[in-house]
Amino acid sequence: MYSSKGVKALYSLDHLVLGAGSLTLGDALFQLITFLILLYFLRKVAWDKLVGMMKQREDHIANEITAAEQSNVEAKGLVEEQKALLKEARTEAQALVESAKKVAEDQKADIVRAAQEESARLKEAARKEIIQEKEQAVVALREQVASLSVLIASKVIEKELNEKDQQKLIDDYVKQVGEVR
Repeated sequence: MYSSKGVKALYSLDHLVLGAGSLTLGDALFQLITFLILLYFLRKVAWDKLVGMMKQREDHIANEITAAEQSNVEAKGLVEEQKALLKEARTEAQALVESAKKVAEDQKADIVRAAQEESARLKEAARKEIIQEKEQAVVALREQVASLSVLIASKVIEKELNEKDQQKLIDDYVKQVGEVR
């Protein structure tokens, strides 16, 4: 095992072993003082700049996060606005469709009403024409009956006829008038 002298040497401050070489207490104190002086000069010269750069970096990152959050809020607002505009557009489109349907129904009713009015007008015109032709036919028939009566009367006057001859005369005259038409 270890001898007591070896253990003392192992734990002695005089023989502090770092890495491959040994370091004495004086060297350690010198290095510590040099490190503290270097740290002091670094603090005086570079620490403020280093802290300033870190603060600037921190502010930059905070600003980027804030800008990202603001962009996110704006994007959500735009999405909501787009949804509202889309809903409004759908509502307007539905209203246009309903309006077009109403206009089509109104036009249909107007066309049907116009057709019914035209039909009624044509019926009335046809009825008036029929009445006029009937009246003309009645007038023509009266004229024919009158002329037939005159003709029959003149024939009767020329000769007196019996009932059979008279009927034959009327039939002949009606046949003659029918051929003329």
